[in-house]
Order: sequence, then C-alpha cells, then structure tokens
Amino acid sequence: MAARAVIAFAGFLLAATTIAAAPVFAQGKDQPPAQTDCADRTNAAGADCAKDGGTSGTGSVGGGAVFLPALIVDLFPNPPGGAAPLPTPDPRRDPASTLPPPAPPAPPVQAPALGGPIISPTDLIATEPQRAIVGDFVPDEVLVTVDGDAATVQQIAASFGLEVRSERQSRLLGTTLARFGIPDGRPVGVVLAQLAADGRTRRREPNHVYSLQQAAGIVNYAFDRIALDAKAASGENVRVAVIDTGIDDTNAALSGVIADQFDAMPNVPVEKRDHGTSIDGLIAGVGALKGMAPGAKIYHARAFEGGKSTMDVILSALDWAAEQDVRIINMSFVGPKNDLLGIACRNARSLGIVLVAAAGNNGPKAPYGYPAAFDGVIAVTATDAKDGLMPQANRGAYVFISAPGVEMVAPSGAGSDVVTGTSFAAAIVSGAIANLIHVAPDRSADEIEKALADTARDLGPKGRDNDFGYGLLDTKAAEAVKKE
Repeated sequence: MAARAVIAFAGFLLAATTIAAAPVFAQGKDQPPAQTDCADRTNAAGADCAKDGGTSGTGSVGGGAVFLPALIVDLFPNPPGGAAPLPTPDPRRDPASTLPPPAPPAPPVQAPALGGPIISPTDLIATEPQRAIVGDFVPDEVLVTVDGDAATVQQIAASFGLEVRSERQSRLLGTTLARFGIPDGRPVGVVLAQLAADGRTRRREPNHVYSLQQAAGIVNYAFDRIALDAKAASGENVRVAVIDTGIDDTNAALSGVIADQFDAMPNVPVEKRDHGTSIDGLIAGVGALKGMAPGAKIYHARAFEGGKSTMDVILSALDWAAEQDVRIINMSFVGPKNDLLGIACRNARSLGIVLVAAAGNNGPKAPYGYPAAFDGVIAVTATDAKDGLMPQANRGAYVFISAPGVEMVAPSGAGSDVVTGTSFAAAIVSGAIANLIHVAPDRSADEIEKALADTARDLGPKGRDNDFGYGLLDTKAAEAVKKE
C-alpha cells in the first residue's frame, strides 16, 4: 500500500511539472465565424487577425528590435463537454474588500501583506526587452515583488540561478517589481515554488499574456440606447486613461483629444493602431465621429501589439496612468487571473479611479476574464441595436453592466470602420462615466458604480443575471440619482 502511494505521488508531481510548462494553444479552425476578433476589416478574414483559430507566429525586424506576433493564442478555449461550475463573486462587489491571498506554492511560506506608502515609479531598467510569446504566460519568465532595492533583486537572481530582465518601483504595487528570466529551462511553476522559500519575495506570479477584446464585423446608435443626449454630451475637464494599442493621432476624430501618450513597450515596433484609435474615438472623439464624451482628455498608454501584451507591460502602463491624475481607466483586454494585477486594480480604486474593463468575447462557457472580474472593476458586456446580447460575449456573475458594442461605426487607423466587441462596449461606458463626472466632479467611484447598477434598464431574466449584469446602461437615469 505504501509503495503504491509513493508511486501515485511521484506521478502527480510529474503531471504537475508537465502542466506548468505547457502553453495554451489556439482553438481549432472549426470555431464559428462570429468569433472573428479584429477591428481592421481589411484583415478580418486573415488568420493573424482571428481571435479564435489564430495561427502561431514569431519574428524579428532589423536592428535587433523584436515584436510580439499577431494573435496566436486563445486564452479561453471553450472546454469540451461543457464547463465546470464557475466561482460566484459578490455581485454587488464591495470595493473595500481585499483580494483573498493566493494559495501559497510549496514549500508553504506566508507572503507578507501589502503595506506601506504608495511610491512613485522610476524609469524601467531593462536588460532584455519583451519578446514574442506563445501560450497564456511567457514560458521562461516570472514576476516577483521584492522587499528591497536593485541590489536585493540581483542577490535573489544569483541565489536561484535567474536573470534580471527588468526591475522598477511600481506605484500601484507599492514595492519593487522584478521580471526574472529562467535561463535553464525550469518550468515556471517550479521556479515560483522555489522563490516562495525566500522571505524577501512578497508575491510571485507568471508573466501572464492578455488579449484585446474586439470582433470585427450604422450611424452610431449608442447615444440613443444609453439615453445620452448627443448634443449635450461632454467630458470636458475629465481625464481618462486608455491602455491599448498604439493610435493614429492624425485621425480627425482625435484632433485635440490626446493629452499625453506613453509607450510601455518601446522596443516593439508599432504596427497596429486601429483598436486603440477606435477606443479613444468612442470615448472622446470629435467631428463627424463624435464620441460619448467630447472634451474629455485622453491619456493613452500603448501596451499591445498584434493584439497581445504581458502582465509586466500592462502593470507599467497602469503605473503611468495612475501618475496622470486620471478619473477613469479603460481596459479593453482580457487575460487570466493574476494577483499582481488584482493588487494594482485595488490600489487604483483606492485612489478614487473608476476602472472599466471588457468582460470578454470568448463565449458563454469561457472562464472569467480579468481584470474585469476583479472587485471594484466595472465589467462591461456588449449588446446590439436591439439590446440583444453579443453571442460570443463571456457570461458570469462578474458581468456588471451592458452597453452597445455590436456593429458600431468608430474611428480607425484607416479613417473609420464598423467594430464589434466588449472592448468597444467598455469604451461606451467609460465615455458615459466621463459625462457623469463632468456634471458632478465630486461624485466618487463608489457612487458612480452604485448609480450605474441602480439605474440600469433590466434586460433578460428579471433582476441581475449572468448575461446582462444589472442591465443596459442608462446615463440619464444615473445622472438623475445625484440630484435626488
């Protein structure tokens, strides 16, 4: 009996090591065409633009520069034979609640609690730029928060046979963030377990990969559906941060809209500008392609190329956004749960920032999409001109509110395009919130979230549900709450 137990335990360890090293691959090509996920209509039929059934690809350009490939992986393939029951967070999402501590990897060492003052970031110190990746995390990197400075980071790297690929002070994490490389092929899970034994490390996470949430497909119907008067709409003096692709700031719809820009991946050439241009335009566009909140000032952080980014890059963009004194951060992307991202979102919310995120376009059986599923983040799903749910939208108790996001005209790098996806619904909500803040600048993030939930127009089953959340955004009703 003892021998069989030992053999079984050894088999378990071997399976765990194999799983830790295995990437997540794209779905097969038999996925429905409705899953196509690209704002650039000229490329919508190409494999590199597909959200589902994407093809793998890597590459480099001259001068030693490197870039992330086109969409090569679906982070949330639909599980065969139905999905396992999903966790159910508090639908009223108490923003003051803290994230539950992650299960500590073996050997079990209690990670110190987050504390201390929020500190300003320093410039990124990088010895190796971000690279092309395949899978749901970079296979030879880990992210670690460290008690100590650059010298401590170097000592930890030497102790565990790792490379320091970057290290910086994170404003939102309130500590040193190190990106360690694994030069000897050890699985990420093994390295995370080894680092847990070192008391100088606080949090240890994979460098997860995140995907933009778009689905390419006629006058913009969003104003009418969310009860926002297009003539009176204004986000004047409201600062909104957008974390997305690069943008075409020569597009007429963005004239005078962009207050500042930040490139969180300067070593990766800019190739795609459509998605970011559409998001900024839907929030605050001017002229013929008027956004929800003209007059709002956009602080745009480029953190995606080829539809992909990593946790390290996104955290850098979030830190920059927090430094800009913005009231809203729009995050039109989805990826796995990552505790570092959860801490950053929680601390951004504690600064009074309203966080808006796409719920995801990965289908009814997909796992929860993050950052949308974190407490204190407004998770937005997409509806069409008749208030029907976008078929490929994620479902779940974390879905907070619905907004137009199917076949809308939006600015793009080529001028304009018809766009579909929860990305664009999130932008509509960000613009609507900018209107609320413009009318009542003293309105808090908690008050805004409550007003949206209390005044949403119920869709689907009576009451809150996992498809539409509280229902369709009603800007007029939400604004009236403040006046009662």
